[in-house]
Amino acid sequence: MKCSLVAAAIAAALITAPLVINSAAAQTTAATTQSKTKKPPSAGQKAMRERQRKCGAEWKQAKAAGKIEKGMNWPKYWSACNKRLKTAG
Repeated sequence: MKCSLVAAAIAAALITAPLVINSAAAQTTAATTQSKTKKPPSAGQKAMRERQRKCGAEWKQAKAAGKIEKGMNWPKYWSACNKRLKTAG
């Protein structure tokens, strides 16, 4: 009698244990998702985005006018333009 009672208790514990673990994991995931808020961009990030917009506008104008050197692509242009704008301050 005691043996079957212990076996039933162990079986019940094994059946409910994954449910408890899964619900705890779900609560932890939900809590971390809610706690992650989007930080505002730093001053450096704002400056970089502004330089990228200026360089993008220059790139579009120069490309439309046919003033882009042969072999020049956006990443190369962006690198040169970014350096130029950073030094200009």
